Amino acid sequence: MEITAGVHLVPGVIAHPYLIVDPEGLTLIDAGLPWGANRILKYITALGYAPGDLRRIVITHADGDHVGGLAALKAASGARACASAIEAEAIAAGRQSRQLKLHGLQKWLFALLAPIFKVRPAMVDEFLVGDEVLPVLSGLRVIETPGHTPGHVSLFAPSAGILFAGDSMVSEHGNLRVSRGMNTWDEARAVESMKLQMALGARIICVGHGPVIRKEG
Repeated sequence: MEITAGVHLVPGVIAHPYLIVDPEGLTLIDAGLPWGANRILKYITALGYAPGDLRRIVITHADGDHVGGLAALKAASGARACASAIEAEAIAAGRQSRQLKLHGLQKWLFALLAPIFKVRPAMVDEFLVGDEVLPVLSGLRVIETPGHTPGHVSLFAPSAGILFAGDSMVSEHGNLRVSRGMNTWDEARAVESMKLQMALGARIICVGHGPVIRKEG
C-alpha cells in the first residue's frame, strides 16, 4: 500500500514494515515477526523488484515484532542491517533490549506467547547514531527516541515530511499517544521523545502499530 510517492506500508505484517523505493535501491524500516519475511519479499516482487534490490534494513528497536524477519530477509537479499548500538547488541543475542514489567496474569500470558515472538539472532552491519543522515528519501535523519526501549530510534525525512516513529508512539482512533505500560522501558523519556518528534513538523507519521497519521496544513 503506497502511503506517498516511493513509500509503502507492507500489509498483513505485525508490526508495520515500511518499504522505501529510491533509484539506488530499496530500504526497509523494521522487519515484522518471523513469518512476515515472506510477505515482505512477496510485496517487493509484486512491485517488480528482486530480493537483491533490498539494500538496507533499518530496525527501530529489537522487539520481536520489529526484528523477527531480519535474519531471513538478510539471507534472501544480502541487505545491510542498521540499528543503534544498544539495540544491535540485543538483536545479535536474539533478545529484547529491556525487561518487560510483567505482573500476575501478564507473566503467564507472556510465557504462553513467547514462542511467537522468538527470533533468530542477526548481525547488525551499521550502528546508527542521532542526527546521522542516511541517503534515503533525499536525506533520512536518525532521531534518538529512547523510552519504549533504551536504544529506540526514529527516522525523519524533511523533504517528504514523513516520520517513521516505530513504537515510540502509537496511533489510536486517529490520534497519537506515547508509549506506556509494561513494555515501556522509561515512560518519562518516552514522553520527551514524543515531544521531540512532534516538534519536527512531520506531515505523515508512520508508527509500528495503528493507522498512518496525516496532519493537515
